[in-house]
Amino acid sequence: MRKIYTLISIILFLSVVGCKTVSKLYDKGNYDEAVELAVKKLQKKPDDEMRALLQSAYQYAVNDHENRIHQLSNNTNDLKWEWIYAEYSSLQRLYEAIHRSPEALAIVSPADYSSYLHTYADKAADTRFQRGMMWMDKNDKLSFRNAYHEFEAALQYRPGELTFIERRNEAYENAVINVVVMPMENSRYRFSSFNNHEITSFENDLLRQLRYNSGNQFVKFYSSWDASSRNIQPDQFVDFRFSTFDLGRTRDQRSTREVSKDIVVKETVYRPDSVVKEYKKVFAKITTTKRTMLSEGKLQINVRDASGRWLWSDDIRGNHNWFTEFSTYTGDERALTESDKQLVNRRQDHPPHENEITRCIINEINSNMSGRLRNYFSRL
Repeated sequence: MRKIYTLISIILFLSVVGCKTVSKLYDKGNYDEAVELAVKKLQKKPDDEMRALLQSAYQYAVNDHENRIHQLSNNTNDLKWEWIYAEYSSLQRLYEAIHRSPEALAIVSPADYSSYLHTYADKAADTRFQRGMMWMDKNDKLSFRNAYHEFEAALQYRPGELTFIERRNEAYENAVINVVVMPMENSRYRFSSFNNHEITSFENDLLRQLRYNSGNQFVKFYSSWDASSRNIQPDQFVDFRFSTFDLGRTRDQRSTREVSKDIVVKETVYRPDSVVKEYKKVFAKITTTKRTMLSEGKLQINVRDASGRWLWSDDIRGNHNWFTEFSTYTGDERALTESDKQLVNRRQDHPPHENEITRCIINEINSNMSGRLRNYFSRL
């Protein structure tokens, strides 16, 4: 019996909480949300309080939207048709929500605003199209970009309209900034590990990253060969060259320390429980060498327009740091601790081959360079 009472209490509690939630939305003037939530509640458990809330919330929602529509109708802004369309969209959403619930439909007879949606979608589309054509007449890249956005907005209200699509595509082609990435200039710094094949791979990797992640839909990147073969008219050029490339030299830093230890040199046994040991102090000198090699490269990037005017430049650095540590000793080996012996016995590592060093520097420069270029072109 107690379980039954508990279950009934829970059901009543949830019912009260549901009503209070709809009531709170209603009291705050969020009539659209109150209507949609009331419809859901009625589908689960109809009750008189929820019916009354739905009826009143719907009426207030309709009044609010229609009042705003009336005010917007007198607005002189040419985008008012979109705002009116948004109001009718909200009203139509309430109509559809109520129609999905037989319980709610028995309480409220919602108005169908679909014809208004068609009317104002056409008005909004026509307005956006006219705005786009006005931008097209200005005949510069920024205006073509604005026109593209206007035609895109027009297509939101009249999807598939062929004239809108054609004008949008035309605006896009005229708005695009064609950027040619020139071959790397490497006449000053030549090193065997960075051959022509790797230079080509470096350039192709950069182009691939820029093409698929430029950060700006109105910027297209081409190699000089692509631009020439496809008869692309360049708007900007990117060229890059190594201003510094130093494979570095090893540098040694040595430190010396003296160690000593008392060792047993003689044991005299008088009887099993009586042993006398004689000690002697032994010495050794440990020299530890820290060998380092710093290699670095600096790539200069320049962006210029079609007339040769410099627009932007940057320096991209890449580093490779290598080090090893080893020890030698003179004197008595018996003076060394176990850790000292490990240092002494450590194999002397050799620096990486210049191929590996070069590849590491180039990879770091490449990853940083594409990000810098994307950041610049995303702001155009």
